[in-house]
Amino acid sequence: MKGQIIRVISNLYTVKVNEDLYGCRARGKFRKDNISPIVGDNVIVDIENNVIEEILPRKNFLDRPVIANVDMAFIVTSTKKPNLDLNLLDKLISVITFNDIEPVICFTKTDLLNEVEIETINNLRKYYEMIGIKVVYNTETSTIKKLIKGKIVVLAGQTGAGKSSLLNRLDDKLHIKTDEISEALGRGKHTTRHVELYMISEGYVADTPGFSALDLKDMEKEDLKNTFIEFSNYECKFRDCIHKKEKECGIKTALNNKLILQSRYNNYLLFLEELEK
Repeated sequence: MKGQIIRVISNLYTVKVNEDLYGCRARGKFRKDNISPIVGDNVIVDIENNVIEEILPRKNFLDRPVIANVDMAFIVTSTKKPNLDLNLLDKLISVITFNDIEPVICFTKTDLLNEVEIETINNLRKYYEMIGIKVVYNTETSTIKKLIKGKIVVLAGQTGAGKSSLLNRLDDKLHIKTDEISEALGRGKHTTRHVELYMISEGYVADTPGFSALDLKDMEKEDLKNTFIEFSNYECKFRDCIHKKEKECGIKTALNNKLILQSRYNNYLLFLEELEK
């Protein structure tokens, strides 16, 4: 029977086949082939023996969080407690875009902001929407439900940003555990210990363990450039321009004319340096 893995805890895989759930183990051949079934995988299962026999081809996958066949990724981004982290936001956008997944920014905790801070967030929202990235506030539940309908969606973002709280807001029957922010560390405590798909608004949404670090492995410089989608709007004299020290760089001209967000360009240079190392 064909099914889909919706939860993984230790070596037990919960597979949904039609409307039924089966707790399955993976065949030993996967370990021998150095392959592990992951949440989102479409699989062939032996439901009599509760064994995953085959992993069907993936259209994409992420390894942090570990999930496959994703249509859309909500980058849940705290504006306060923990404070806004534009470096992590832009890095997630790059990694998600590189993996052919649509990024959506979801700003949380805007109720904690003063008027100046709210204006900053509103300006950020306008910029990201202008370059073609969907942006929502976590309070816009009806809009979010429309976006996730019929899709496999992953929630990603720093610990304590409000991923589990967002799921509880979308479906109050879930009762997913949340926790307070550590005042000493300025970040949240891990409350999600595994990846699991929840059916919400005729789509699947994954709650995932929070994280605060991410690398750009598997990317080349050209790949990184392509994930900064606004760069494609400007021409440089040299086709292989990496927008760093080259003369007649269209990106730096656009930056000087305030057409590109300074934080975006700064983060691009940091990511470029990371790749060069």
